Amino acid sequence: MTQTLTDYITGKEVLNSGSELTRQAVEKLLVEQKGFAKENIRVDEPIEVLFKGEPYASSLDLIVFHRGNAVMAIKCAAGSIGSYEREILSGARLIYDYQIPLAITTDARDAILMDTLTGTQTDQGLEAIPSRDQVDAAFSSYQFIGFDPKKKEREMIIFRSFNMDKTNR
Repeated sequence: MTQTLTDYITGKEVLNSGSELTRQAVEKLLVEQKGFAKENIRVDEPIEVLFKGEPYASSLDLIVFHRGNAVMAIKCAAGSIGSYEREILSGARLIYDYQIPLAITTDARDAILMDTLTGTQTDQGLEAIPSRDQVDAAFSSYQFIGFDPKKKEREMIIFRSFNMDKTNR
């Protein structure tokens, strides 16, 4: 028998799994501790990339918006968060016509934060995930620029390669 739970942000019924439990904890963290409004967080945001000329559809777990722009792309994992860094980094670079400034992978106990433009880790730990007030203060320093078109095809291959098991979860 398959069990479900109610998503904290959307109110929809979702399958109860390890990664889903992580996402629920992160959603609550973002709203209750970090001060983001539910309406500024998108759940399972669709992304489509091309692989060998064919569309590959998936989604990013959470996208946090501020002042109308996506500022954080978050991957919620039940396992080792380090193994998901490349997937969320690629997703943050490709999902919109601009790169989302922060790419984060978390298991709701720890987090790795990366600067999407440089691909470098900038911080670690749940406390390092910026609050709404911190995002507001840093907003003018964020760059909402497109991903280099010359690197896009390679980045789409990387995203698909690291994201492949998502369809089987």
